Amino acid sequence: MADPATYRPATGEIPAKPGVYRFRDDEGRVIYVGKAKSLRSRLNSYFQDVSALHLRTQQMVTTAASVEWTVVDTEVEALQLEYTWIKEFDPRFNVKYRDDKSYPWLAVTVSEDVPRVQVMRGSQKKGVRYFGPYSHAWAIRDTVDTLLRVFPMRSCSAGVYKRAHASGRPCLLGDIGKCAAPCVGRVSVDEHRDIVNDFLSFMAGNTAGFTRDLERRMHEAARDERYEQAAKYRDDLAALHRVLEKQTVVLRDGTDADVFGFDDNGIEVAVQIFSIRDGRVRGQRGWIADRDEAGLPEYVQRAVMTLYAEASPEAVPPVVLVPELPADADAVAQLLSEHRGRPVSIRVPRRGDKRRLLETVEQNAREAMARHKLKRAADLNARSEALEELRLALGLEIAPLRIECYDISNLQGTEIVASMVVFEDGLPRKSEYRRFTIRQPGQSDVAAMYQVIRRRLERLLRANDPERDEDAGDERPTSRKFAYRPSLIVVDGGPTQVAAAQRAFDDLGVTNIALCGLAKRLEEIWLPHASAPVVLPRSSEALYLMQRVRDEAHRFANTHHRERRGRAMTVSALDGIAGLGPTRRKALMRRFGSVTKLRAATVDDVANVPGIGRATAESIVSQLAEAKPGPAINMTTGEIVEGE
Repeated sequence: MADPATYRPATGEIPAKPGVYRFRDDEGRVIYVGKAKSLRSRLNSYFQDVSALHLRTQQMVTTAASVEWTVVDTEVEALQLEYTWIKEFDPRFNVKYRDDKSYPWLAVTVSEDVPRVQVMRGSQKKGVRYFGPYSHAWAIRDTVDTLLRVFPMRSCSAGVYKRAHASGRPCLLGDIGKCAAPCVGRVSVDEHRDIVNDFLSFMAGNTAGFTRDLERRMHEAARDERYEQAAKYRDDLAALHRVLEKQTVVLRDGTDADVFGFDDNGIEVAVQIFSIRDGRVRGQRGWIADRDEAGLPEYVQRAVMTLYAEASPEAVPPVVLVPELPADADAVAQLLSEHRGRPVSIRVPRRGDKRRLLETVEQNAREAMARHKLKRAADLNARSEALEELRLALGLEIAPLRIECYDISNLQGTEIVASMVVFEDGLPRKSEYRRFTIRQPGQSDVAAMYQVIRRRLERLLRANDPERDEDAGDERPTSRKFAYRPSLIVVDGGPTQVAAAQRAFDDLGVTNIALCGLAKRLEEIWLPHASAPVVLPRSSEALYLMQRVRDEAHRFANTHHRERRGRAMTVSALDGIAGLGPTRRKALMRRFGSVTKLRAATVDDVANVPGIGRATAESIVSQLAEAKPGPAINMTTGEIVEGE
């Protein structure tokens, strides 16, 4: 491990100009490439106290043995040179957005004498017109199969075409009318080229003219009593409509745009991109990348540059919609405009169709991240690796086969609840999830954590000691499920929450269960009495498992909290009404569903509820009418919204 001070250049040697820099290791390999508006300011930031740097940056500067730089005139040149070098050197410490697969494109080989439509993957080639990308190759084949009855162009391979030309017999597609069969001279090369041009025009979004033309031909054929021809035009028109139905209109103004959505889980970043052409979704792609200390603007810039770095000029749309402007928005827009040959604008939509579309793409990014997590969780080898990594990191004798995680949820100190989720062999055991209600309102999260852990451990001790269970007084008998001793207890929080949980351990004399906390800000693991956290590698399976356990506890606690808030609001609204006890309150809620609907009901409506007499109904209606509605709570965000 090298000391960065050994290769740090003198501050006066570094120019305060735009440029691109490269860190090399002791074997001369480029391990990191970056750009800067001021090389002096950026490079000096790498040579501060190593412990203050992000973990990935720490590894980079201690692996490097030298740094060099190249001065350029503008930020645009720096941006272009940075991505050229990243592509050339493939540095190990650069976060690269890479597709988890090669996305398929619908491609037409327009440079050939007899163009062919086909599915293509990989880098784009000259002389080929591309549409997409699509999520699946079958989606392209389904589209092409439908359109070939309307645009019967060649779709066969070169070998099939040559054999048909030599034998004078067309292939099956020629026999069933899905190819004009230029191989045997049914149409000339020029006539086939016209078919190809019509196909390209339709795929480019010029659809209205084709549908109108087919409708006109269909009506003319029917009028002339050429019913078979009219039926063919009818079927062709239906085929076009089927293709158009799959390409839903999302932008009514017919904008051509690419829309970027992101989801950041603290360890990785999910990217989703929708390609919109003529207002319709023409393609979708996405990928998962490692996360570093950069913020969303930097992620946006990397994604945009990655998508268009090797794209043809036609593939760059006039509008790019993003959740935040890239780090060097003007430079990126200028670079894309130069590549496209026409202006390109990068925008953050604030309202309307474009904003709703961006939210849809972001939802797709969140779902892609969730699928990515579940895919790793379902992998037996990955789960085994995660448990073993966790054992080594926490210094346990055996792998933690049963993990319990606890999270506290409250609303301004009221309605404090806690959740307990259980993972066995790296998978959630939902039948053993438990919820806790904090008995003393107004407590802090730390005090609530102490109470929950103590109650859990008391249940464990009583479940394994019948005499102790009998001595519990009025406590109900302990469920046998609490008898299962966890290998590891995880609390959501840092040193303070861990200390509170450890105090519960000490008070009850429990020493045979491991304890740790997961702090969300930097995903650090804190152990009792430790002065520094355990930091797992960002790509480790153990960190994925810990993060998933913590997120599940958080979700479960919030769900319970929302339910209790709703019940508390109902009870408080009906509290104090004479003659209205728990049984009658439940009957009213079963009939009306909410206090709002009950407040709008008449005396006759209320009196029709079983168990509610006329006098009680009049009392309920009058008191609810006099009472001012209290504050409402947004059940999704937990925010208080003032009443009327």
